[in-house]
Parts: sequence; C-alpha cells; structure tokens
Amino acid sequence: MNRTPRQPVVLIVSPALAAANNGNWQTASRWARLLRSSCRTEVIGAWSGQPCDVLIALHARRSAASVEAFTAAHPTRPCIVVLTGTDLYRDILTDATAQASLQLATRLVVLQEQGLAALPAPLRDKACVIYPSVTPRQPAPPPQRALHAVWVGHLRAEKDPLTLLRAATRLVHRQDIRIDLIGSVLEPALADAVQGALRDVPRLRWLGPRPHAQTRARIQRAHVLINSSVMEGGAHVVMEAVQSGTAVLASRIDGNVGLLGAAHDGLFAPGDDAQLAGLIERTRDDAAFLARLRSQGAGRSALFEPAAEQRALHQLITTALAEHTPQH
Repeated sequence: MNRTPRQPVVLIVSPALAAANNGNWQTASRWARLLRSSCRTEVIGAWSGQPCDVLIALHARRSAASVEAFTAAHPTRPCIVVLTGTDLYRDILTDATAQASLQLATRLVVLQEQGLAALPAPLRDKACVIYPSVTPRQPAPPPQRALHAVWVGHLRAEKDPLTLLRAATRLVHRQDIRIDLIGSVLEPALADAVQGALRDVPRLRWLGPRPHAQTRARIQRAHVLINSSVMEGGAHVVMEAVQSGTAVLASRIDGNVGLLGAAHDGLFAPGDDAQLAGLIERTRDDAAFLARLRSQGAGRSALFEPAAEQRALHQLITTALAEHTPQH
C-alpha cells in the first residue's frame, strides 16, 4: 500500500506581522502561500520550540534569537535567513547578533541581485537570490492634464522622504504635477517636515497609511512611482510599480539597482532633490522618456513573476532538506 509522503513543516519567522503592513510581512505571508502546495506552512513572530522541519527567518538581527534557539535545538535541520535592507547595508557590518545569524544559517537569501555582493565573501556560496513576486496589472493611461506621482513608505530615515519633499518644493510652480505620499509615521520629526511641505506645495498630498490593496491600486493608477530611499533590500513598491506598468524614479542604491538594473534611466543620486525634481519634470514633459521608463520596467518584469518566485522557493526547500536530514 502506497502512503502519501508527509509534507515538510516550514515555519516562517517574521518580526513584522500583518498589522505592520510592511515588506517583511508581505514576503512572509506570500512565501507561506506559495509553499503551501508542497509544505505545511505558518508565519510566526518568533520561534519558541514549535516543531518544524525547516525554519525560515526574515531579518538577521531582529530574528537573531529565533535563529540561535532553533539551531541550538536542531543543529541538523535547515535554518534559512532572509536578509533585509537594514541587514545587508547596516546591521551585518556592526551588529554581533546579525553577524551570528549569518554564521548559524544553513542558507541565506537576498531579494535582489546586488545583495550577494554585500555579503562577506566566505558566505556567498550558501546564498541565493529570490526576487519577490507581484501579480501583473494593466497600466494607467498616459497623463493628460497632470502627471500623477506617488511615493510609498512609512516615514523613517531609511526611506528618506525629505529628498522627495525638497523636490516637491522645487516643483511648486508646476500645476500639472501632483504628488501623493502614502505611509504611516515612524519618526515624528519627519511628519512635521511633511506638514510643513503640505503648506507650501498645494499639489502635494499626504494620504497617511492605507491598506495594501488600496496602496497597490494607487500605484497602478499613478504614472510614476518615486522611491527616494537611502537603504533598501528590495522594495516591494518598486516591483508593484513595474508589474503595473507604472514608471519608476528611484535613488541609485544597491536595493533599487538590483531590481531595476544599472541602465535604468530613472535613477538619481541618493539625496539629490534637484536631480529628482528634474526627472519628475522630464517624466511629465517628455512622453518618449515616460514611455522608455515603462519599457525598461517591462524588461525586468519577468523577474517578479509569481511562478518564478514559487519555483525558486520550492528549489530552496528541496535543496535545504536534501542537505540536512531532519531528526525526528
């Protein structure tokens, strides 16, 4: 009598859960769904002894306690650490707990192609790239009377909303450019800066936090998404824009270059509000430039297809289990 093989149990540790509505939560919940056809999956805030065959931990520093506890309790089971932007470009350089997670992990995952270069060379052999996926949508029609731009991110230093605000102030004379900001306040001083800019720039709006579905719809309806971050592991909003046919203007940092490619024409120097303002104006005034940004995004869209992410995830789990035999 043939017996159906037992599905492996995969627990995904995400320090940010649904209420945070951020990139870490989006990755964790999506991975749980994509793996469900061959694994029993669950997203948890921390590992405290729950039985599983594979542990996937998002964030080397914030999930360090779970990584340490799991590898101590189950030294022969796979422990996969997924590296965020603050991991790659800040914490693993200075934080001992983040560095320990890199060493303890049996596998490492980065979310865009530039991420591998940020890892210490001896650890790159156990690392791979898995691009997050976004379902494609139909693009909005090109601008008629006004260009609609959107900036999405919680207000914190890593997202650098101040560069966007300074660029918007430079464009105060342009009645045909509208800019919306979406996101909650994580650093009150930045909220004060937004309020000041709102008084000075009539066509700037701050919509506050929005549910993910509403935010995705606003990205789809916008003509251009602006990402001014100084630190990103691989911004979901950039991929959502690409998969909606929305043009992208983004800071030239590894996390954005790794998604859009180094040849993307919408990249600007981090913190350079004058360059950003010029690109926004060009996007409004030069139809061929807007079309080229959209075309360049379309050239990267295959990287962000759900089927591609699902194949990469199943390969990751299959390989990890083959390399490390669970103890029962």
